[in-house]
Amino acid sequence: MSAAKQRVGFIGVGLMGHGMAKNIVEKGYPLEVMGHRNKKPVKDLVKRGAKEAKSPAAMARDCDVIFLCVTSSVQVEDLIHRADGIKAGAHKGLIIVDCSTADPNSTIALAEELKPLGVRLIDAPLGRSPKEAEQGLLNTFVGSDDKTLKEVLPIIETWAENIIHVGPIGSGHKIKLINNFVAMSYSAIFAEAYTTAKKTGVPLDKFYDVITAGGLNSGFFQNLSKWVIGRDPKAHEFTLANCDKDIRYYNQLANAEKLTTVVASSVQQSYTMALAMGRGDWHMPMLADVIADFNGISLGAKPKAAKAKAGKAKKAAKKAKKAGKK
Repeated sequence: MSAAKQRVGFIGVGLMGHGMAKNIVEKGYPLEVMGHRNKKPVKDLVKRGAKEAKSPAAMARDCDVIFLCVTSSVQVEDLIHRADGIKAGAHKGLIIVDCSTADPNSTIALAEELKPLGVRLIDAPLGRSPKEAEQGLLNTFVGSDDKTLKEVLPIIETWAENIIHVGPIGSGHKIKLINNFVAMSYSAIFAEAYTTAKKTGVPLDKFYDVITAGGLNSGFFQNLSKWVIGRDPKAHEFTLANCDKDIRYYNQLANAEKLTTVVASSVQQSYTMALAMGRGDWHMPMLADVIADFNGISLGAKPKAAKAKAGKAKKAAKKAKKAGKK
C-alpha cells in the first residue's frame, strides 16, 4: 500500500486537531473528518478538500489510518466502543493513532483488544501549541512498533517537526504525562510566586524581569507571563480542566508503580481547586488568577468568558430573587 494513497480519518478537529488535519489534506492525503460541538473547523476542512464522516464506524470502513485528537481516554474508549464506533466498522489493516493525552493503561488495553481484529493502535501525543499545529511544526512522542510507525510516518510528518519514537505502545502517553507533570508543576509554582509578589508589593513586571534574566527563564514562563503581565487570553490555550486531568493521570501512573508523589499530589490540588471554583474552562496561565482570587488578591482584568458567566449568574440570582417575592 502506497503511503501517498492512504485514506486518512481524523476525529477531534479542535484547537490542535484542526491544524493537524489541515496539513494532512493540504499535503495531498484523502481526508475524512469528524467534529463535535463546534462545526466551524469541520466546514473549513471540507472547503479545503476533506469529507465529513457520518460516524466513527463509517470512517473506519473508509480509511486506512485514523487519528484521534480528543480530550482523554474516556472519549477514546467511547469512540472505539460505541454502537457506531470505530470497532464496529474496523477492518483488518486499520491503524489508529491516538494523539490525545490519555491513560497509558487504557491505551495498552485497547491495543490488545483490537489486535485480534487485525487493527493496530499506537499512541502519538503532542507537544507545542495550536500555533505550531497550524504551521505543521508540532512535537510528537510515539509509542509504537517499528513497522507500524514506518507506515504512518509520512502522514505524521505533514504536521510534526520533531517525531520522537519513545518505545512500544503506551510509551508515548507515559512520557507525555511525565512531561506535563513538569509543566503543570511550573505553572503552579509561578502562579503562587506571582500572587506572593503582588501581595508583598513586588511589581509583577520586576519579578518577570528577574526570572527572564536568570536560569529559570523558559518559553513556558514567557507564555504564562503573556497572560499574567499582558493579559493575552491566547497566551497558552490549554484549559485548567485538561491540566487537572493530566496531573491525575500522572499520579495514577506513578501510584501504580508504588512511587511517592509528594510534589505531584500537591500540584494536583491547585488544579482541583480551580475546578471547584468553576474555573475549569480558563487557560493554564490563568491559574495565577485562581490562586490570587483564593487569597483575596486581584492580578488584573478577568477573562472575558468568566466575566460573561459571572454576569449571567448575577442576572439569574436577581431573577430568582424577584420570582421569590411574587
